[in-house]
Amino acid sequence: MKRRDLLLTVIGLLLSWQLASLLVNRPILPSPLAVVIAFFQELFQEDLLLHLLASLWRVLSSTLLAIALAAPAGLALGQSQTLNRIFSPLVYLLYPVPKVVLVPIVLLFFGIGDLPKIIIIFLILFFQILVLVRDQAAAIRPELIESVRSLGAGRRALFRFVYLPASLPAVLTALRQSVGTAVAVLYVAELFATRYGLGYYIYFNGSTLFDYPAMYAGVVALSLMGLALYFSVDWLEKRLTPWQFVHMDSRQGGSGPAQKKREHQAQGKQQTV
Repeated sequence: MKRRDLLLTVIGLLLSWQLASLLVNRPILPSPLAVVIAFFQELFQEDLLLHLLASLWRVLSSTLLAIALAAPAGLALGQSQTLNRIFSPLVYLLYPVPKVVLVPIVLLFFGIGDLPKIIIIFLILFFQILVLVRDQAAAIRPELIESVRSLGAGRRALFRFVYLPASLPAVLTALRQSVGTAVAVLYVAELFATRYGLGYYIYFNGSTLFDYPAMYAGVVALSLMGLALYFSVDWLEKRLTPWQFVHMDSRQGGSGPAQKKREHQAQGKQQTV
């Protein structure tokens, strides 16, 4: 997506917000300027930064944990019909369950602190990554694996040059699909048994202090965190899987420096294989 389109969209949203603020004309909907001023005041003079860092730590730690456990499990299920036959019914039953309903149960078993919040987000990401990586690994053609083995590749080489490149797009797709859900569930989880986190910050300022500009500043901080995570996944996808964008640019008629760089990266990976 072009930066100009993003900029125009942001301007349109801010204008709509300003118009709605003028029409409502109540403290519950402050103007964008008032929220921006409150955002920087809370960020540098109050403890908004601490709440933001607490939420970011929970999201990043649960994401890394989900990737570390779900990606190998998905590869194992995708390459082993026996394991897939054993665990598929369990995955089929647990995958569609909305994980947000487990928040009270997880809090009962794991108490207060970061751990229950991390577990909830981990459960959301785990099943998304597991299912997509499993399906991607199962779609790898056997003749491709055999051709690499015929060149003398062992397990380590197969993982590096076949399984890992094949699973990376699935992992990144799962992360992109789950970022919004993970941030939303993080907000719900931080309403309980905690004093730090953007969810607690938004609720406390809105329902206890009735400081609506500060409440909206927390909403903006949470939204910016979600956008940053989403754009980070996009950046990682272009960095780690450049071969996916070479053909896309070719179909669109692109021939700029960005495309040539991605073509060079993709050719380098192919030559390494």
